[in-house]
Amino acid sequence: MTLPARVSDLVPFDLLLSVARLGSLGQAAEAHGISQPAASTRLRRLERQLGLVLLERSPRGSQLTPHGVLVAGWAQAAVDAAAELDAGVTALRARRDAVLRVAASMTVAEYLLPGWLTALRARQPATTVSLTAGNSAEVAQAVLAGAADVGFVEGPDLPAGLRARRAGADTLTVVVPAGHPWARRRSGITAAELAATPLVSREPASGTRRSFEHALRAQADAGPVPPVAELSSTTAIKSAVMAGIGPAVLSSLAVAAEVAAGTLRAVRVSGLDLRRDLHAVSAQGRPLTAPAGDLHAIAVTSAQAATGRT
Repeated sequence: MTLPARVSDLVPFDLLLSVARLGSLGQAAEAHGISQPAASTRLRRLERQLGLVLLERSPRGSQLTPHGVLVAGWAQAAVDAAAELDAGVTALRARRDAVLRVAASMTVAEYLLPGWLTALRARQPATTVSLTAGNSAEVAQAVLAGAADVGFVEGPDLPAGLRARRAGADTLTVVVPAGHPWARRRSGITAAELAATPLVSREPASGTRRSFEHALRAQADAGPVPPVAELSSTTAIKSAVMAGIGPAVLSSLAVAAEVAAGTLRAVRVSGLDLRRDLHAVSAQGRPLTAPAGDLHAIAVTSAQAATGRT
């Protein structure tokens, strides 16, 4: 059944009910936050739509005509039903927004999300956050499957069905132990040298590894040789590098403390830009919840503030 055009807009009917309750067009207009001329215009338009005179207007006020009384009685049920519908939708949204399911790549989860979630807590104190950390491919699949409301990834490519919004930037850094020959090179190394060196790497689905390999192929026209070791966590990779197993390419966020302490050395690479964007991802056709939208806005604002400091 299609809603009849004459009654598809309930606002004028609600205004008519206010006139009946308050006995004054002016007071009804004030209750609805509009001017009296605007209220009068809306009610005259309603009268034309219905083909009925609903109000008797006089200097002493406005009274409903017999037809107006009947229409107001019928309208009350429709307005009450609309209010009940809105209350139900509001309750559903509040229930949905009570828990925010976030999936994030390891770098984002460990080094960026804690600050973002603190800021989110100030905006949405009633929201509980459920966080799942994994590699970028796992995050993308969680969002596509509906297991996460929003995800944060590092990888350069995404599967179909996801909508991506930039949520900051990061730089990959080549790190070696203090005694490594590369640590003594003031001029750094070339992209070709890096591509020819077996590295300690994350698994193939890792956003960090995919970003690095994408940069090598796009800028140096070279693919990396097979890694000397594949480890599933950033902490394990840093330990392996310190033990001398091989160099690694990790997020600058992940190695900042070790580089500052001197336990790892950052190596400059000529001819290779290792900057990358971080993205918030959500499923296409599935609008972000209010907390998810706030979290994305916080991430963007934090990235802009960090850019301003550098």
